[in-house]
Amino acid sequence: MSHTQIFTPFSEEELIPKEEKLEVVKKGKQFGIGIPKETCLHERRTCLTPDAVQVLVANGHQIVVESGAGEGSFFTDLQYSESGAKITNDPKEAFEQDLVLKINPPTTEEIEYLQPNTYLVSALQINLRDQEYFKKLSEKKINAIAFEFICDEYKQLSLVRLIGEIAGNISILYAAELLALSNGLMLGGITGVRPTEVVILGAGIVGEFATKAALGLGASVKVFDNSLSKLRRLHMMVDGRVPTSIVDPKELAKSLKRADVVIGAYSKLSAFPIITEEMVAQMKKGSVIIDVTIDNGNVIETSELTSMENPYIIKHGVIHSGLPNLTSKMPRTTTKAISNFFLSYLLNYDEEGGFENMLVHKNEMKQSLYMYKGRHTKKILCDRFDLTYHDINLLIF
Repeated sequence: MSHTQIFTPFSEEELIPKEEKLEVVKKGKQFGIGIPKETCLHERRTCLTPDAVQVLVANGHQIVVESGAGEGSFFTDLQYSESGAKITNDPKEAFEQDLVLKINPPTTEEIEYLQPNTYLVSALQINLRDQEYFKKLSEKKINAIAFEFICDEYKQLSLVRLIGEIAGNISILYAAELLALSNGLMLGGITGVRPTEVVILGAGIVGEFATKAALGLGASVKVFDNSLSKLRRLHMMVDGRVPTSIVDPKELAKSLKRADVVIGAYSKLSAFPIITEEMVAQMKKGSVIIDVTIDNGNVIETSELTSMENPYIIKHGVIHSGLPNLTSKMPRTTTKAISNFFLSYLLNYDEEGGFENMLVHKNEMKQSLYMYKGRHTKKILCDRFDLTYHDINLLIF
């Protein structure tokens, strides 16, 4: 039986199946991540928990934690060490890493420790900064990302929202503490006793969570904001149980006279105070003002920055607290929340192949930068601090 010869232009070897070749995304080099100890504002929060450190170390990152960095949040050096972090007594070593994660912006002395082209991720607290801070960072050719500008793919300020949720809740809990201290009143409502009155200025995230917390305690709440859409959203969330109003000075002054607690949660930068000194002078003696958004601008004329050491001042018989890091009063909860955010954030950058790749591919990543290789890339900051503006899209494309 003869074999039929089949003609083929390929040799027998060429017809043998070969393994498939897939394109491999080139991963960026694993970053050294520095966690310095916070030195200002009696800060007790930190950016990563030992659990998050363990996951990042397993993904090939080297983590350098300054000794005592987690103490304020009740995490020990031993816990960080057992999770795979290197513990150092030298703050310089933590600041010399490729990526530095901090809660508060670095001090002038700490900026000196940073290496050129380092990625610095921290809060900005615009109201506490000056031109000198930006110039120093610029001289060091730093890439700086601010908590306040970090966006997700839905254009939501995800980290601001997260911290705002906690701040809204804490503002009411702390107000309750101060109210009991000033005149023995319990914040909330008890059968047969008139409920305490809470005025909330701002219907954003902080205002929303402060409203829910105050309602949960049984207080009578009124919310003011200049955004009708924010007020409408809040109104729907609480089933219309809270009267809301546009910021009308007459209406606001009337509500403030009856208020036991005022929460300043107005996130917009405001050139003029919304609650004037005259309005505060008309308030009940022993009432409480908590200005949560003080680091964003003075919407309450009598507000002043306060510290964890001296958390409140008294003006016109009214207790004022202006802690720029209010969530530091509950440091462990806040640290866990921030750490969860940064863990997913950093693992995401691993998948994308490093920060530079993310900057090229993700527009929301570009928007979180206020400095790229020493150049100022946020118009709002350049206008405020008289800096030279560079469009980020012309620097990275």
